[in-house]
Amino acid sequence: MTGFLFVAVGGAVGASARHAVSLCTHAASGAFPWSTLGINVAGSFLLGLLTAVLPEGAAGERLRLLVGVGALGGFTTFSTFSVEALALARGDQWLPAAGYVVGSVVSGLAAAAAGYAAGRALA
Repeated sequence: MTGFLFVAVGGAVGASARHAVSLCTHAASGAFPWSTLGINVAGSFLLGLLTAVLPEGAAGERLRLLVGVGALGGFTTFSTFSVEALALARGDQWLPAAGYVVGSVVSGLAAAAAGYAAGRALA
């Protein structure tokens, strides 16, 4: 049951942080969902970093639940990304939709790899 508490607390922090970033960047984003893209790339980097530096054992597992599953799971917005990509496509904005999907996936993978490499260098 303790694991659920770590996830819940981390999720509340991550979701609140995502909302704050969205509020701060939404007006500057215009029609393209730049804030969601940035949040997903940052979250991918941070999860890659976390994965590389987590200690073994119970302490590492608690950190993984609190930060990885909870905070970063609440912070990143893949479901929002999916709905926004669909909205672009349904609005016949196929090129921006494709760019958004490819850009999100490629930059997310690159950020996760960079975060992991940074974490390994620190460890």
